[in-house]
Amino acid sequence: MKLADRIAIVTGAAKGMGRDICLTLAREGANLAMAARAPAPLEALGREITALGRQMIVVPTDVTDEAAVERLVARTRETFGRIDILVNAAGITGPIETPVWEIKADDFDQVIAVNLRGTFLPTKHVLPTMMKQRYGKIVNISGTSGLRGYKYRAAYSSSKWALRGFTRTVALEAGPHNINVNALHPGIVGGDRMDKLCREKARKRGWTPEQVYQEYVDEMALKRVTVAQDIANAVLFLVSDDSSNMTGQSLTVDGGWDV
Repeated sequence: MKLADRIAIVTGAAKGMGRDICLTLAREGANLAMAARAPAPLEALGREITALGRQMIVVPTDVTDEAAVERLVARTRETFGRIDILVNAAGITGPIETPVWEIKADDFDQVIAVNLRGTFLPTKHVLPTMMKQRYGKIVNISGTSGLRGYKYRAAYSSSKWALRGFTRTVALEAGPHNINVNALHPGIVGGDRMDKLCREKARKRGWTPEQVYQEYVDEMALKRVTVAQDIANAVLFLVSDDSSNMTGQSLTVDGGWDV
């Protein structure tokens, strides 16, 4: 197993990509601290992790709340004795199909808080442990909207561009302590979030959700939508020793949308 006995914290663990990431890390031997706001989906996922023979703890956490993040990190360290991996997968989409002059300031602030502050805080609080160990792997789930402009998604795109800069800077600071810090940029990923995007875009444009979906597919070189397991596989690469000499990098998994 690539991650035998490694200890991983995954935020945004309960649903979508986070869920697949947790299961993939567990199958490769990692024990997990799983964080998200809603406890019920976390508990259900925890039962699946246990069935794989892994140890796990469930820690409902608001990643924008520093005290809550401190508790998450402290409980992980107390339970397992170390922290080898952090996957910052918590995030929100924010306003959809909305020009910048119509975005409410509170909505903009919320996206920045969850997507950027919610990555900064877990990173801040795991780094002292990783530095003491002289080992660590951090993966920030960003997005291809942080690689190019994304019309009518100013809040979301801004947060993802910021994550690129955050990732590169932390990589420089953590590198001397043998800690790898990389960003993973998914394109549109099939599932509940994509369905919501398609419905909302369709409503505002007067299209059908199927037309919006096909528009996404037509923009991709491979003409197929990424699935959550594609992202989980990429995370596995970035947190394993297969990527031991990669840091401060952006890995894109989007079917060729940003080509």
